[in-house]
Amino acid sequence: MLFLRLFFESFRFAVHALKENILRTILSLLGVTIGIFAIIAIFTLVDALNNGIQGSLSVFGDKVVYVGKWPFSFGEGEYPWWKYYRRPSPNESEYKFIQENAKWVKSIAIYEAKGGNTFQYRNNSFEDGKIVGASYEYNKINSMPIGDGRYFTTNEMSSGVQKAVIGFEVAKQLFPRGDALGKMIKTKGQKFLIIGIFEKQGESLIPTPSNDELVLIPYHSFIKIYASKGRWVSTNLIAKGYDRDTDMGEILAELRGLLRIKRGLRPKDDDNFALNRTDAIVEFIDKITGSLKIAGGIIGMFSILVGGFSIANIMFVSVKERTSQIGIQKALGAKNYFILLQFLCESMFLSFFGGIGGLFLVSLLSLLSTEVFVITLNFQNLIIGLGISAFVGIISGLAPAISAAKMDPVEAMRAS
Repeated sequence: MLFLRLFFESFRFAVHALKENILRTILSLLGVTIGIFAIIAIFTLVDALNNGIQGSLSVFGDKVVYVGKWPFSFGEGEYPWWKYYRRPSPNESEYKFIQENAKWVKSIAIYEAKGGNTFQYRNNSFEDGKIVGASYEYNKINSMPIGDGRYFTTNEMSSGVQKAVIGFEVAKQLFPRGDALGKMIKTKGQKFLIIGIFEKQGESLIPTPSNDELVLIPYHSFIKIYASKGRWVSTNLIAKGYDRDTDMGEILAELRGLLRIKRGLRPKDDDNFALNRTDAIVEFIDKITGSLKIAGGIIGMFSILVGGFSIANIMFVSVKERTSQIGIQKALGAKNYFILLQFLCESMFLSFFGGIGGLFLVSLLSLLSTEVFVITLNFQNLIIGLGISAFVGIISGLAPAISAAKMDPVEAMRAS
């Protein structure tokens, strides 16, 4: 009960200090407000960036490894493209070999994609679309929900029938009345029967492959279009691991071993393939956003430091104004720790008000949200902001509180 009363009294004194000279107090707390705003705003914007990027990358799926000629590059060191260019592309024989022998691969698919295609239906056309030829397991690895119609059967995929699942934007432009299912579209001189339409994916924060402008056909149908006409086809494999393989170490080691065996590489030979993880993109982004958080924290700390000195100044003034009151309290038996806690709590509440002001400004950033960049002040950042505010208040009020606690009651009462 004593501590509850102490907190209540301290809160009352803090509110009184705000009302007594509101302009002076607000200006003094402005440093804390700006500091908390700078720190939590950076944290909030970085979280929004991470969420947006992860949402964009969700199309690739989780626990996914891309097998191809070219390794992902994040600007670290030289990129010897001439070396990777000479590597052989994965082929259907390697795909089947991995499918038959792998134990840590949950699903694997072979695919190839070509952009810049024109799809036609009667007088309507869709320009610059992408066509992907893939095996049956492709939709088990990538996020490709069907909005209308159905996906391919295993027989349709293996036999290479002239059927297709098209993206939302392709269907919208070619079939404005929404009657795409069962119709035939034409591309590269070939006709394909539409059996399904992908759900609308919408915009993404980073330029990732979109299902909206995609036409998916069986892999063997794709080969008929391109390889039969002498055009270069560079296939890729995509594999998905099990959830129990938390760090993806097992699937990466297994894929590497099987590919080296299939390609007849000797122990001293370098790998002539690349195993790319989508998680590596997220890890790279995390490094960048982590640096942004540190930079924002340093900038905010300078503002908070100024705000801390301002709160300390207010508390010294408060101690001087209430010197006689402190003397009376001590004469009536108040312990030193009671006086100390009283002023520490008051200082904490004052800083708390400044922190709330900063968090309020951060919450206004949500007005700048877009469809792909959603800004929200989450509970974790809210607690961090309030925690920093309270800590700054306690540190700022420590010296004034100690000076008040050490006062001699007789001398303090004479000060009136």
